[in-house]
Amino acid sequence: MKLDILVFGAHPDDAELGAGGTIAKEISKGKKIGIIDLTRGELGTRGSAEIRDKEALNAAEILGVSVRENMEFADGFFTNDKAHQLEIIKTIRKYRPEIVLCNAIDDRHIDHAKGSKLVSDSCFLSGLVKIDTKMDGEEQWQEAWRPKVVYHFIQWKNLEPDFVVDVSGFIEKKTASILAYRSQFFDPNSDEPETPISSKNFIDSVNYRARDLGRLIGVEYAEGFTAERYVAVDNLDDLI
Repeated sequence: MKLDILVFGAHPDDAELGAGGTIAKEISKGKKIGIIDLTRGELGTRGSAEIRDKEALNAAEILGVSVRENMEFADGFFTNDKAHQLEIIKTIRKYRPEIVLCNAIDDRHIDHAKGSKLVSDSCFLSGLVKIDTKMDGEEQWQEAWRPKVVYHFIQWKNLEPDFVVDVSGFIEKKTASILAYRSQFFDPNSDEPETPISSKNFIDSVNYRARDLGRLIGVEYAEGFTAERYVAVDNLDDLI
């Protein structure tokens, strides 16, 4: 299956938190989108990997993505090395996306920056014809494929975006996809330990960041991204 956009997150919930509104909007326009989680989030303080597996599937259903897979890399300990790059390359060549979205280039959680660089490097390597890959259990070698662009969503740190996407009308679906991770986020009845993302303030902050970015471009809600190269437009009418 060829996808238009492939979204990578170091942990289940990264894609929803960073780009849930954009994902929902692009799907509403007919785009085929997949989410690839690098780890199962097994080191998370609250819940368990098994619970997050189910939550991730629920979130994917809410957003309407075409596919969601988990690479099952080691949470907290995966590295940007050849073995991990080859697994990402296989996935990129399998789905042949035009656009890749991935973690923030700098963030509070060490996996976010690591995942960002791992995916970005793998996107480049995936275009090299002398790197041979094939999916497990298949005899046919994969063709080289390099996405046109790689964009990084913004997470905990308030990084300056290179561009923002108007997600007005999709913030409710974004929020619903985040709250599908019931074990991770605010629940006044939970007996789990408190974490930096389990407070009501954190969930509110996701909303008011989107609202503030929207305010800055004259819309209701927006999500910000950083780019690895200049963002180009065909004409000035593309700007809002």
